[in-house]
Amino acid sequence: MLGATALPFYGAFVSEEKLQLFGDVSGKKMLEIGCGSGHSLQYLGECKVSELWGTDISEKQIEKTTQHLTSCGLSAKLICSPMEEECGIPEDYFDFVYSIYAIGWTTDLEGTFCRIASYLKKDGVFIFSWSHPIHKCVVAENNMLTFKKCYFDESWYSVSLGEGTLALSDRKLSTYVNALAKAGFVVEQMIEQSDDEIMQSWDDNSEFAKKAKMLPVTFVVKARKL
Repeated sequence: MLGATALPFYGAFVSEEKLQLFGDVSGKKMLEIGCGSGHSLQYLGECKVSELWGTDISEKQIEKTTQHLTSCGLSAKLICSPMEEECGIPEDYFDFVYSIYAIGWTTDLEGTFCRIASYLKKDGVFIFSWSHPIHKCVVAENNMLTFKKCYFDESWYSVSLGEGTLALSDRKLSTYVNALAKAGFVVEQMIEQSDDEIMQSWDDNSEFAKKAKMLPVTFVVKARKL
């Protein structure tokens, strides 16, 4: 699902339409970290938000987002920058910061969460989704689920993405929760359950769908800035 997931979906089998984590966003200021092709910005832009902002490390993705939003009659302030770095985003400004399947690419989780906290108003909400770490440890084979990797192993490895190569670490859930706490967030909700209705609409014979019935493949966190 990497690179293709966008709201209303948080991952393969989890949707905002069912969870309603954002609630009523009319008149709210929204910032997306890792805006990709702009479909999540479109989804929220159609909910009468007051401001849309987005960042992405890729100039190509920023161009795609601009084109997509323009075709939908929407506009956003877009910034090309790594999420770890200072890039001119206003502080204590946003009601919501969110990230759909992008936050796990950060090379500095604690620093990124602290930066995101700085963008939010007091009581502002941070929502993000990423591949569940247990999903990366288990493979489906011969109608069985087999552990192929240690859950506690957070070592870095290389991943090819487009024309480039990126470093990735499969962080434990506790690593995310502790980094959120350190940045001044309180976790309000965490979702790791696959939605049965969405799963039933998939090809039941796919290994991915079989796996999703047995263990979480995506997790979503809703946290509030204290």
